Amino acid sequence: MYLVHTPQYVQALFPGLIWKMSGNRKEIYLTFDDGPIPEVTPWVLDTLRSFDAKATFFCVGDNVRKHPDIYDMVIHAGHTVGNHTLNHLSGWATENITYFHNIRHCARMVNSGLFRPPYGKLKPSQAQFLQRHYRIIMWDVLSGDFDRDIRPEDCAQNVIQHAEAGSIVVFHDSLKAEANLRHALPMVLEHFTREGYTFQSLPKLAPAVAERGLRVAV
Repeated sequence: MYLVHTPQYVQALFPGLIWKMSGNRKEIYLTFDDGPIPEVTPWVLDTLRSFDAKATFFCVGDNVRKHPDIYDMVIHAGHTVGNHTLNHLSGWATENITYFHNIRHCARMVNSGLFRPPYGKLKPSQAQFLQRHYRIIMWDVLSGDFDRDIRPEDCAQNVIQHAEAGSIVVFHDSLKAEANLRHALPMVLEHFTREGYTFQSLPKLAPAVAERGLRVAV
């Protein structure tokens, strides 16, 4: 069970987390979690390029270690990257010190001060600590591309029906999401381009500050 659109009351409960960007301009912020991997990420980059779209990739550190050339492709294409832990850990299921060390190890490979918790699961104590070192990025629209029970058309419609100016949208450049993503992403890009939107990456945060702060703290 998951929410396609994050309700306003949920966003208001956690004001220190970033759920959405300013809606002053017709801009949408696509994000891709769990890569980079050679089977999916290069296709995502090619698809984004064909629409002159920028995005943000929340990378799993172990995937960066295994596929540094794909990570470099993301950087050289002008996209923003973020930390998604070394091993895709759930904050709810992990002791704080173990979780912080895992993030720090990812930070050695992912040059970013942005962080997104896998599954969106973060304990209040973890969020309180990490906010001192990272900008924690959540979302207001979840495509559901990871859901193998959803039709690809419905995955696209999840985004088309709920995204608006300033929305942060979650896709996944992963094998699990690949079938839905290959169908839904072009549909979303085509729809919002026709509507006069552009696709932007999230603002970067100095990575040295984030990593240095974590090293001292833990």
